Amino acid sequence: MKKSIEEILEDTRRVLDIIQKTELTDEEKVWISESAVSNFNDYVNPGFLKYRKSVSNDYTAVEWSDHGCRFLDMHGRSYIDCLGGYGTLNMGHRHPNIVAAVKAQLDRQAIHSQELLDPLRGILSKLLADITPGDLQYSFLTSSGTEAVEGALKLARLHTGRRNYIAAVDGFHGKSMGSLGATAKAEFRRAFLPLVPAFHHVPFGDLSMLEKTLWSLDKVGEEVAAVVLEPIQGEGGVNLPPDGYLKGVRALCNRYGCLLILDEIQTGMGRTGKLWASEHWGVVPDILCIGKSFGGGIMPAGAFMSNATIWQKMIPNPFLHSSTFGGNPLACAAAIAAIHVTLSENLPEKAAVTGAHFLKELQQLSCAFPDILVAVRGKGLMIGMEFPDDDIGFEVARGLYDRGVLVAGTMLNAQVIRIEPPLTIPLDDVNRVVEILHETLLAVQAGRGMPASSSKRSVPRKKNKQ
Repeated sequence: MKKSIEEILEDTRRVLDIIQKTELTDEEKVWISESAVSNFNDYVNPGFLKYRKSVSNDYTAVEWSDHGCRFLDMHGRSYIDCLGGYGTLNMGHRHPNIVAAVKAQLDRQAIHSQELLDPLRGILSKLLADITPGDLQYSFLTSSGTEAVEGALKLARLHTGRRNYIAAVDGFHGKSMGSLGATAKAEFRRAFLPLVPAFHHVPFGDLSMLEKTLWSLDKVGEEVAAVVLEPIQGEGGVNLPPDGYLKGVRALCNRYGCLLILDEIQTGMGRTGKLWASEHWGVVPDILCIGKSFGGGIMPAGAFMSNATIWQKMIPNPFLHSSTFGGNPLACAAAIAAIHVTLSENLPEKAAVTGAHFLKELQQLSCAFPDILVAVRGKGLMIGMEFPDDDIGFEVARGLYDRGVLVAGTMLNAQVIRIEPPLTIPLDDVNRVVEILHETLLAVQAGRGMPASSSKRSVPRKKNKQ
């Protein structure tokens, strides 16, 4: 039975009062926790509750507050965040400089009129031209990474007049109907087939197969508009490209007259030890997609950008592609502050140094527990830990969570667990995570009756089987 307006007003008033409190009573904590579970079950999706790894032995955790590299649940328990919102929190939780910029902008103006010129959108776009590789110049600001991919696909078709795209197996580019065409996980795609047509998928890292596919499509008159890739695959299991792969892709795109779209939504803003992951291999894309940490972990923000030549088809009709909330003043203030924090605090270099230490420690654990932790790979603070199967991965993730560390696998599988903490994470926290992982691996080993392994045994790297 629907509630009356008076009852709805009482409910909203109660929640608004709680939001503004700094301390909650035990009764309020219980109400928030219980209502979160029941509301997700009845009004969001009960499957979400079953999927979550963040379920303690004695209560369902409800995230409530955060700061720096940690967050607290409703009961005040602190967790080291090694997930970082799947790459959304490069600057940490609620970085004070980014919060201050957004608050100041909110006091002045939140949403622009849509008709007049809003200055921060132009300033942010100029900054993007200054900090991105090569001749990338024009930007279209969005509210998410998926929107950025959608715009990039449209721009490639508009510029080339072609309709086909090539993406990589295990790639992830979003779940809207256009971007889902590029995404390459059957579980996400199958229910919505047929998707936007003309997407072809080849194995990531296989230049020969890419060239054969480009040649074949060219031969039959279905020329390719763009090749769409993540420099490092995230959702696919933190898969790094072979040496020379991205440069080879760039050369093939040039040869066949198609564009190279690099999806740096997760790898950008310093995550891999460079401001943009493509800089590791000296490759400049024709179109760059940005998202996640672009909003500083405070506001949803994304962008796709290209050079002046490719943008020409967009210039005569600026409303050919539009977004109501993309590039709004609050998001722009957050993104400008995020760029400032990233550069002033030298976060890419921190990611490189901290990531190298983290990777070394994790690889040592892999040598010590080869039957559990079969491989560790990554670049900067984008690291993947691979396990023999989903069950063991889930068990490790659950064990880490129970000991105060948040990690996660991919959306549907825990065979590979991602390590993507804020780039500001202190070495003391990294070392503590390694200690907790060691405790967890010992517990998993004992619980499964596995024999203790020699720490001197080397472990060959295995291909992600997801």
